[in-house]
Amino acid sequence: MRRALRPAVPLAALLLTLTACTPGGRTGAGTGSGGGDVSAQGPRHTTRWQPRPGTPWQWQLDGRVDPSVDVPVYDIDGFENTAADVARLHRAGRRVICYVNAGAWEDFRPDKGAYPKRVLGRTNGWAGERWLDIRRLDVLGPILARRFDMCRAKGFDAVEPDLLDGYANRTGFPLTARHQLAFNRMVARLAHARGLSVGLKNDVDQVPALVRDFDFAVNEECAQYHECAALTPFVKARKAVFHVEYALPNSRFCAEAKRLGLSSMRKKLKLGVWRRPC
Repeated sequence: MRRALRPAVPLAALLLTLTACTPGGRTGAGTGSGGGDVSAQGPRHTTRWQPRPGTPWQWQLDGRVDPSVDVPVYDIDGFENTAADVARLHRAGRRVICYVNAGAWEDFRPDKGAYPKRVLGRTNGWAGERWLDIRRLDVLGPILARRFDMCRAKGFDAVEPDLLDGYANRTGFPLTARHQLAFNRMVARLAHARGLSVGLKNDVDQVPALVRDFDFAVNEECAQYHECAALTPFVKARKAVFHVEYALPNSRFCAEAKRLGLSSMRKKLKLGVWRRPC
């Protein structure tokens, strides 16, 4: 659940290009994980991209993307990176995932004023962030829709919505597993309606119930907490599990990760360019 805490460019300016976007899905990656071409204008809008198990990836949320890592999938901050950044990665044959926070409010984002105070809960341990009342689908749905519109306008192929497990934390709201399922499914529907693939972030306990709703998974430290086997429903469904560890050395998790079919690497908590893949 690590996110970069940097100021972003104004959201309104980014959404001016929305009228040029065509609704619908996207082709699979030209990386051995689905096929399809990626042009300077981004992928063709036919079917949603479906990353396959074992697809290598880079996860960089600290600042603008460094495109030097030779992998087929990049997961980068949706606010901090521009349409030109995404297009540059597409020209190199890469698929690009748009990181946005779904389950918490951030006081450093340009749309912070869109969130009513009544939906803001306790701090979540990260500077400038507070948990959201995910029961309020009527309030949060339109806000997330605009964030996903931004991702689509910039040409992203998919969305990584963070903090989809608020019910398992002390948020300040009486959230239940049922509330979380309803919220997470709404998130998936919003992404799919815009032709974007969407990843289930952590929320390991609800994988069996949500694997059909999401196109891939993003997980932090499943080896550290002995949870990696719980992600196998995604692999069995031929959907990638993009996985990182922070504290464990590669020798402690890579063998199991490869056996389970995960796309695994070690990262520093800052989530900069450095990576050590399995």
